[in-house]
Amino acid sequence: MAPHPAVQAFIDLSAGAVGGAACVFSGQPLDTAKVKMQTFPTMYRGFVHCIMSTYKQVGLRGFYQGTTPALMANIAENSVLFMSYGFCQQVIRFTAGLESKAVLSDVQKACAGSIASIFSSLVLCPTELVKCRLQAMYEMEASGKITKSQNSVWSVVRSIIRNEGPVGFFQGLTTTIAREIPGYFCFFGAYELSRTTFADYMKCEKDDIGVAPIMFSGGFGGACLWLVVYPMDCVKSRIQVMSMTGKQAGFFKTFMTIARGEGVRALYSGLTPTMVRTFPANGALFLGYEVSRKFMMKQFDS
Repeated sequence: MAPHPAVQAFIDLSAGAVGGAACVFSGQPLDTAKVKMQTFPTMYRGFVHCIMSTYKQVGLRGFYQGTTPALMANIAENSVLFMSYGFCQQVIRFTAGLESKAVLSDVQKACAGSIASIFSSLVLCPTELVKCRLQAMYEMEASGKITKSQNSVWSVVRSIIRNEGPVGFFQGLTTTIAREIPGYFCFFGAYELSRTTFADYMKCEKDDIGVAPIMFSGGFGGACLWLVVYPMDCVKSRIQVMSMTGKQAGFFKTFMTIARGEGVRALYSGLTPTMVRTFPANGALFLGYEVSRKFMMKQFDS
């Protein structure tokens, strides 16, 4: 017996929140390195140099700058993403003239994930803005771009409200949406394709493939996402962090400025920690989502 749509939405929302929290706790230090390298590509010689420099400058806590907004961002994003993902699958079924319980193909699920990402972008952008600014605060002060750093979530929020108003929280929204739509098509498409491959090989249902295949599938989906959208994510981080110094140019102008002034390579600065992070972080995301969702569905059935 299928749960009521409202109950199903709550289950997807809750499971997404669990997955989002698991993603942050397993990948935050490497995410911090990624943002630092994206925003200040000439300050660090590479991934290892960034890690060592951060540790020498501010110690271990430097890797966890922005953890609170990262938790808020990931829990909010993945709650809305997976709730919308369930709803968008129904929209795809309706559009394709399928029954409400029909099994979708991997490509159809990828389309549902792509559409769902538009909704999650609206809650992700403000929290990710605060996270990115906190993560790059030391570099902004050290480079002389700002005179005094803000070291807490609340001080960054106050600064945005005072200097930019409520609209300031949505700096980089266009770039976030431009990143999410193709990115989550690849993310969900690769995840579902990998799960299907495992299920065919193991001759079982996709829900019964086990922990390791789920984590690998999540990591594979994350790797495909970042390989496709990384330059857009780099531009987004640059806009969100540099907007502390005043109004930033839009996506295309910032993209061209980086490409012409710093070279195409600068758009891929920080890719190494991102790819290292993607398997544990996205593996934990999908494992948290699938396990908690399965548990809640069983409670409903019983």
